[in-house]
Amino acid sequence: MRQRADTHVHTIYSGIGHLGPLKFPESVTMPEEMVDHARKKNLDVLCITDHNCTGGAFVAQKYAKQFNDIEVVIGEEVSTADGEVVGLWLTEEIPRDLSIEETIDIIHSQGGLAIAPHPFSFHVPALREKVYDLKLEGIETLNGGHIDKFSNTKAKLEFRKHPGKWAQLGSSDGHSTSTVGYSWTEFEGQGAEGLRKAILDKATAPGGMPVPIDKAIFWSMEVVMGAGKMILKSLLNRLPIEATNPLSEKVEVMPSEKKIAAIVGAALYIIPPLPFLASIASNRWLNKRANKLLKEFSKEDLALLAEPE
Repeated sequence: MRQRADTHVHTIYSGIGHLGPLKFPESVTMPEEMVDHARKKNLDVLCITDHNCTGGAFVAQKYAKQFNDIEVVIGEEVSTADGEVVGLWLTEEIPRDLSIEETIDIIHSQGGLAIAPHPFSFHVPALREKVYDLKLEGIETLNGGHIDKFSNTKAKLEFRKHPGKWAQLGSSDGHSTSTVGYSWTEFEGQGAEGLRKAILDKATAPGGMPVPIDKAIFWSMEVVMGAGKMILKSLLNRLPIEATNPLSEKVEVMPSEKKIAAIVGAALYIIPPLPFLASIASNRWLNKRANKLLKEFSKEDLALLAEPE
């Protein structure tokens, strides 16, 4: 039986991201919402891999048990001293900022599998050349969040140069429902155990494509609007503190002046054409850098990439 899994998905539990002096939620999507959306997209397995946190994965797994058409795997995207690594089939949270070797050892001690997300990314923390010497079960050769021309191409090239070394995975790296469902991992088997066996047997295949640019823009607007609404409710004393919503706890402790500044900034950002102009500028930078890196490929590399699957 051929099934689909998304092996790298984020929720509101992924915390706060940074872009220079700017701070923003990585996601405002609740774990239950992500499960509901994954079912609509006909995914059979959903791996919740929040940044340095397993709380959202446990919430999603508990919620998904009422359905017979999807299973949730407990995961975590761990920030190590050497780049990010995804642990799947975890039993407890793994601390951040350890060495990559120590982190992988902890993943394996829990019976988990270690995956290199966006292994050759040039714009997010990645393991890059370290992947050759690590005890990894798989690498992402299709990361839906990487719309630049280089990152996935380089991962695909290295996978072909080292046949049998890793399972190759496809994932959305989705931080909102708008970006989940465009890329996935295909495998023979059934449910979470079928996926696990396929990864260990190196019998998985990526499917789909990177997220369309308009959906990426929508994600940024969704995050800004979602955070803005939470902050406004907090100022009006209408924001309930919920155990299943860690972002609300962070909002509550913000000074009032920062809350007001954040609301003003959010309002300015969502006014067209600012989000579109920001996206165009970002894509232009990514493509310029990607094209420069692609020029470093040899003729042999290009020939290997041109070979059929």
